[in-house]
Amino acid sequence: MTTIRIPTPLRTYTDGQTTVNVTGSSVTAVLNDLTQQYPALKNHLFDGDELRSFVNVYVNKEDIRALNGAATAVSEEDALMIVPSIAGGA
Repeated sequence: MTTIRIPTPLRTYTDGQTTVNVTGSSVTAVLNDLTQQYPALKNHLFDGDELRSFVNVYVNKEDIRALNGAATAVSEEDALMIVPSIAGGA
């Protein structure tokens, strides 16, 4: 199974899980599986059907924006990371 690493701010919505096993052949499919397992995550990751602009997803440490976006293919051996953007400061 593909594994998604959950960032600390989103672990509240995954019952404290640091990683979640998901299935699917693309980033879209695995994120859909993730949000089916943990529906409260959907509003934090998606704006409608589109991935929110401040949510960064990496497949094996490679930003999906540099690959094929949400259509990026994934395999069972891949590890995904969700990295929310953080803004602020002086």
